Amino acid sequence: MAMTDFDLVLFGGGGDLAMRKLLPALYALCRDKRLPASGRVICVGRHPWDTAQFIAAVEQQAKPHIASASLQPVQWTEFCARICYIALDASDAGSYQPLVDALRSDAVLTRVFYLATPPSLFAHICHNLAERGLATANSRVVLEKPLGRDLDSARQINAEVGRVFSESQIYRIDHYLGKEAVQNLLALRFGNVLFEPLWRREWISDVQITIAEEIGVGNRMGFYDHAGALRDMLQNHLLQLLCIVAMEPPVSDSPDAVRDEKLKVLRSLRRFTQETLVQNIVRGQYRSGYVNGTAVPGYRNEADADPESRTESFVAVKAEIDSWRWTGVPFYLRTGKRMADSLAEIVVRFKSLPHSIFAQASASFQANSLVIRLQPDEGLHLNLMAKTPGDGMRLKPVDLELDFRESFKMPRMDAYERLLMDVLRGQLTLFMRSDELEAAWEWVEPILNFWEQDGSAPAPYAAGSWGPAAASALIGRDGLQWREEVLPEV
Repeated sequence: MAMTDFDLVLFGGGGDLAMRKLLPALYALCRDKRLPASGRVICVGRHPWDTAQFIAAVEQQAKPHIASASLQPVQWTEFCARICYIALDASDAGSYQPLVDALRSDAVLTRVFYLATPPSLFAHICHNLAERGLATANSRVVLEKPLGRDLDSARQINAEVGRVFSESQIYRIDHYLGKEAVQNLLALRFGNVLFEPLWRREWISDVQITIAEEIGVGNRMGFYDHAGALRDMLQNHLLQLLCIVAMEPPVSDSPDAVRDEKLKVLRSLRRFTQETLVQNIVRGQYRSGYVNGTAVPGYRNEADADPESRTESFVAVKAEIDSWRWTGVPFYLRTGKRMADSLAEIVVRFKSLPHSIFAQASASFQANSLVIRLQPDEGLHLNLMAKTPGDGMRLKPVDLELDFRESFKMPRMDAYERLLMDVLRGQLTLFMRSDELEAAWEWVEPILNFWEQDGSAPAPYAAGSWGPAAASALIGRDGLQWREEVLPEV
């Protein structure tokens, strides 16, 4: 789909997300000549700056997030020339006149309103855009997470935004879907015949999806303590990854064909009972410890923390899908802060060898597994058993590896670069639809309700570990281990 000229209006233009991710991504697209020469970036915020002052802030706050090898002075100057800054109160329609004046009135121009703001402002901004006549047929609105705190608030956001923009104009962003490895998982499944006969309950033992971070809450305590790991990571990122793994082949890669199949997965997730709410969910909160040899404080000792906080910084869930393809295959989802490593990966573990023809007992054979690494290094690893060199028939695990950086000698696009390109092109495939969002909340909400009624605190775990012991027990009850707990062969 071709990209037309555009005005991109970035609400929250002076915020952390804009400086760390969005402006660096837009610079990279500008540097690589992927944007129309006249496309503009209009940053909106409450700081009483003029454009020159804002550019100075971009130099200080956004530029350090761009790799020095990627910074080219001429292209940086050209990018900054695209930017203008407007100070306004997003909740007050009367303050929007400078934005009205700044936007071009060309009928074929694409207008993108990117709402990198708290969700409490989404409805105000959309209604104010409509009141001032800025929401045109060629407009698109991008919504950053969190998209609600629960099902009711998510429905309210959908309804309020939907009064101004049609569903085809709304881009609910999940940056994990923009990662190269996630799209390569789609290519692996639906661009090859090899795995399809095996991608089902008869051959797959279990699936593990992990998003682990070494960092703590940092300066996000004001947001995080009201959200927690389940709202911040599991309800969106982890469930979206689960959908990509478990979905049926769509009829095409068109937006609704793909999103229809993801929705079927969400609706097939087995609902929790009082028993499984206790057995299949673990929440934890980090205490002081060591990460990479450096002492770090516990969650309750972070800046601005509530010393009695019961907010979870870790959550592990056993999910089950009631469908012909997946019944009986557990999906283990796990995310946490202050973990032993920073990584995001999907592990598809196949069933164990039924019988060994060799002198080795079949119990000594490691089950085959496919590991899709999303970060820090994107790639695929297929674990197989192979004969060791020398006399005798002794087998050991080996990896077949596909490193995207090594295999494709071309610059990699950041997830936000790719998703911004899709917004500007009008490509909705990698963005959530309203019914997807609500189906995810329908499955997650019983967990939130259970925790609110439950008087217990999250299980403690030491910073720099892999989470509370209860998470190992969760998967251990099924005779399994998290991947990092599997000891290497001696």
